[in-house]
Amino acid sequence: QVQLVESGGGLVQPGGSLRLSCAASGTIFNIYAMGWYRRAEGKTRETVARIISDGTTYYADSVKGRFTISRDNNTVYLQMNSLKPEDTAVYYCRMNIATLGDYWGKGVLVTVSS
Repeated sequence: QVQLVESGGGLVQPGGSLRLSCAASGTIFNIYAMGWYRRAEGKTRETVARIISDGTTYYADSVKGRFTISRDNNTVYLQMNSLKPEDTAVYYCRMNIATLGDYWGKGVLVTVSS
């Protein structure tokens, strides 16, 4: 029923910036929490950033000071600055929608390389 549409992935040089977007299709939902997760090749999934409906945010230590999560209605963003090669991964969007449950995007590839 709910589709998450992600965009903004791609290839960027070390030190560069990229902004990821994820929107729930169709309508504005009652979204309790949104988050970004990533999985690098050969590694397990890790939490990158989360934002709750009351505005509370969480960041992984590895991205603090470089990444910023924000939301606008049914869309969540991840602004990524000062990117490093170790940030290379597939990034997944997650939304917890009241009464409906958790939904995940299909993932977008971010490659940081010179």
